[in-house]
Amino acid sequence: MGSIGIFFIVFVALATVLANIGIWAPRKIWVRYSAVAIAGLFIPAAYASVTDLLSRPKPASIEWLHRNTAEATVLSASIVENKSIYLWLQLSGEAEPRAYVLPYDKKTARQLHEAQKNAKRKGTKTRMKRPFAKRRDNNKQQFYAAPQPPRPTKSTPKNAPHVVVPPAQQG
Repeated sequence: MGSIGIFFIVFVALATVLANIGIWAPRKIWVRYSAVAIAGLFIPAAYASVTDLLSRPKPASIEWLHRNTAEATVLSASIVENKSIYLWLQLSGEAEPRAYVLPYDKKTARQLHEAQKNAKRKGTKTRMKRPFAKRRDNNKQQFYAAPQPPRPTKSTPKNAPHVVVPPAQQG
């Protein structure tokens, strides 16, 4: 079960507690029925709000579960000038990528664009340092093109034939 299912179960449990408080409260009957009805309406409202959030990028500043992530791979980015920088990040150890939004900053946008160009030229991926840092230092390089991976080492066969080449005859 994903985190959405867990959050929805928590919402339902809270609504159930509120409904029980409403039922057993020493109030008039119409107040108790109203409390139960409101708790019952809370469940679909919570479900609708949680599922609506699935399609929206999360502000990087409020990420708390992965806040100590050192680096992430930028799979895609969209820069909306003077508004936001939208990122599609692949976090290490996570199966699926996630969408985040950063506030627009000209230096950050320029760094991202240059890193994407360099990564495309090198044939590597764009990486991001400290994607969820609370304070961003725009003077430090936040985006960069990942270095090319080292080439695999060549192995020589253990039983390779030994070829002897006669010395050239001098004439």
